[in-house]
Amino acid sequence: MTLRICLTGMILCFTSALFAQKADSALDGIAQFPNRFLAGINNKTSHLKDQLIRQSEKYLRHLSRKEDKLKRKLYKQDSSATRNLFAGDSSQQLGHFLLKLKSDSNVTGGMIGQYMPYVDSLNGALSFLNKYPSIISSSKIFPADIQNSLKKLQVLQVKMQGAEQVRQFMAERKEQIRQYLQRYEQAPPSILKLYNDYNKQLFYYSQQIREYKNMLNEPDKMLMEALVLLDKLSIFRDFMSKNSMLASLFPMPSNYGTPQAIAGLQTRDQIQQILQGRLSLITNAQGASGFDLNAAKSQLDNLKDRLMKYGEGGADIDMPNFKPNEQKTKTFIKRLEYGLNLQTQHANYFFPTTSDIGLSVGYKLNNSNVVGVGASYKVGWGKDISHVQVSNQGAGLRSFVDVQMKGNLFVSGGFEYNYQHPFGSFQQIRVLDIWEKSGLIGLSKIVALKSGALKKTKVQILWDFLSYQQVPRTQPIKFRIGWAL
Repeated sequence: MTLRICLTGMILCFTSALFAQKADSALDGIAQFPNRFLAGINNKTSHLKDQLIRQSEKYLRHLSRKEDKLKRKLYKQDSSATRNLFAGDSSQQLGHFLLKLKSDSNVTGGMIGQYMPYVDSLNGALSFLNKYPSIISSSKIFPADIQNSLKKLQVLQVKMQGAEQVRQFMAERKEQIRQYLQRYEQAPPSILKLYNDYNKQLFYYSQQIREYKNMLNEPDKMLMEALVLLDKLSIFRDFMSKNSMLASLFPMPSNYGTPQAIAGLQTRDQIQQILQGRLSLITNAQGASGFDLNAAKSQLDNLKDRLMKYGEGGADIDMPNFKPNEQKTKTFIKRLEYGLNLQTQHANYFFPTTSDIGLSVGYKLNNSNVVGVGASYKVGWGKDISHVQVSNQGAGLRSFVDVQMKGNLFVSGGFEYNYQHPFGSFQQIRVLDIWEKSGLIGLSKIVALKSGALKKTKVQILWDFLSYQQVPRTQPIKFRIGWAL
């Protein structure tokens, strides 16, 4: 009996030691918590808040001017009806919305509207660290810093909600104007143009808000690293299961995971038997029901895509009466496209004498047209495969434009300055008078890639119509292959 008690005690001690070791290792892992986690959050939230307020002010100013012009035009058509339509001072209301957007920082509740997983995880992680700051006490993150980052994130959410309220107000104004214009069998073209411009500005403002939400909801490496470390703690998992927005939408029962929680629920086999009984006229009830469910899911996915593309939270989902420029609401950096291209000249069948290696940066005017600049370096490889010798054979400055013609076929053009002589130092190429001009026009075929590093391949055939003026004359036809990074 005594031996059994001793063995039981030893097992309990060993088990306790194992659990303590696991807990200590989890807390040791939090000691490696990324110190720049909060700095990254602060930079992102501050940048998005400033951009949101600046862009809202710009769009509201444009919308207000369009409405004033529309009001004056309509007043000439029907002064009484127009007076009723513009009974409220929308400019004053817009000013009130903008002032509230700039100054309101009161956090009254959690997230509303569209569910954003990244924001939910970020808000939950900061709230957890704010409640249990001692868990990462060994790092350089202090409780005051956590509270500051959580406050900035919540303030940004308030600004997002304020911008959405502005959008909803302007959407209601647009609908009122549209209903008013339906009174005319054929409204004057000047009035229709103003209304279409108004509609266009409102559409782009809606897309701008959506773009900022996507940027806020874009996961980054630091958050992923922080969540992996926090997820090692059962206390964090329990906190998220009770305090996240997802938990508030789909609360778990208190006895979740126990046999009592699933008592009375029908099993899969029971549901299948019911379906087969009700669909007994169909030979394969399981296949037919599965087909119907797949068709319904496909239709729901299609509707969801339309809601996400043309409306925020299901509001204002009418299709735009123009072709939207998807690049318009993106930031300058996101509209840039970096490229690498290669052009070779062969001395014989096996080995190139020189290779032009070019780097470029393009600015997307829209999804179809790109303008940009670049530079190239011409490297020499020697006489042949038996006499390899790397040398500086030239350099170049480039500008280009790509205009979509059809599908993945583009019309390309550009103007270049090229230094076509060997050089030993960059001091030799500083005089631009001895650089040769090239005017290029031709076709490009751009094919999208699924590679992580390379986004698409670009194959070009170009005609240098200025090559005939150069002495000695250079090759008029250029073949280049490039890749978007």
